[in-house]
Amino acid sequence: MNRYIIKTPKLVHWLFPKRVWVFSRKKPTVYLTFDDGPIPEVTPWVLQQLKQHNAQATFFCIGDNVAKHPEIATQILNEGHSIGNHTFHHKNGWKTSFEEYLKEFELFNSELKKSLSDEVFEDNKTNQKSNILFRPPYGKMTSSQAKAILKKGCKIIMWHVLSGDYDKNISETECLENVLKNIEKGSIIVFHDSLKAEKNLKFVLPKVLEYIQEKGWSSQAIN
Repeated sequence: MNRYIIKTPKLVHWLFPKRVWVFSRKKPTVYLTFDDGPIPEVTPWVLQQLKQHNAQATFFCIGDNVAKHPEIATQILNEGHSIGNHTFHHKNGWKTSFEEYLKEFELFNSELKKSLSDEVFEDNKTNQKSNILFRPPYGKMTSSQAKAILKKGCKIIMWHVLSGDYDKNISETECLENVLKNIEKGSIIVFHDSLKAEKNLKFVLPKVLEYIQEKGWSSQAIN
């Protein structure tokens, strides 16, 4: 039995209305997101799969990984995807002071700008979303942390469907079912381009992309 909620209930949406949980059901669009990269072992493979299926996505990157692999961050943007802020060290907001959490937020933004060439940064300034998209690691942040980040003009992007790809206790098939049973128009789906998630992700992602195409939907980056 899964130890977390796969599909975020409407009550949670109501309790935290300033955080984005889902988009309009009227458009045949879904929003694939990938947390915790970029890393060379997984992220380039994800980008290849997205390209093959003409899909766009949003990558909520860890700043430390951007610093280690700036060429992959550049590739993400150059291929038309969005990058969002996932803090510099993947901090749990419930266990991090207000000041330290905001420092982590700012460190990420500084690192992304530093890691990109001037040409790439300028070319993507109006398209890349690191300054306005934020996802709290583990989905955990305090109200004061959220309020401060919202005041900076950011959108806090949560999720509608959690794939559970990172969970070693669920099978590849269970992970796939988590997504296919719950995905709808407007859904924000969470995957992870991480070593922990690699096994499940490489089984699930191609099948989810095929499903989206079969439904006649599109996958778009969040903006």
